[in-house]
Amino acid sequence: MDDVWIEGNKSLLRNVKQADLKRLWSLKYGEADPEWKKWDAPYHPLELIDFHTYIEKEKMHRTYDEKMGVYSELIMEKNDQIIGSVVYYWEHEPSRWLEIGITIFEPEHWNGGYGTEALMLFIGYLFEKMEIERVGLSTWSGNERMMAVGEKLGMQVEGRMRKCRYYDGHYYDSIRMGMLREEWETSKFRS
Repeated sequence: MDDVWIEGNKSLLRNVKQADLKRLWSLKYGEADPEWKKWDAPYHPLELIDFHTYIEKEKMHRTYDEKMGVYSELIMEKNDQIIGSVVYYWEHEPSRWLEIGITIFEPEHWNGGYGTEALMLFIGYLFEKMEIERVGLSTWSGNERMMAVGEKLGMQVEGRMRKCRYYDGHYYDSIRMGMLREEWETSKFRS
């Protein structure tokens, strides 16, 4: 398995290494109410786990898919510091229904174009390496930045389940966005 190193103008994407695990655990589980969780499906509570449990969980969750020959999680780095991660997961693997997600952990890296660039690079990586026809993204109407990123990348709103997410005293819609391979191949982002 080869290491992945995808450079953008703002940051780079690379595969997770053993030396990254302590920092990733700290970013994900180091505080009880992290700011990033207020935007990343906050209606699902964050279950804090200790480092040992995280390591055991990571051993079970293999980030390299041998069958597909790709990493399911890449970290985002800026100036040799981890600022986030991008992931894919199978909604339904037999039919090749793949979804992606992104987390940028610290607010100082929000609204700077890092997420747009990272998802653009990740989508390109997935279409290049995998035999898939679509990349999907699910979010909620409370995360307007995520919906804007999807739109910037040329993703289409494919579904809106109205008022099915209840959070902090309000109802929100669940949003499904997607991009087909042929749309990616004709997009302005394809290099």
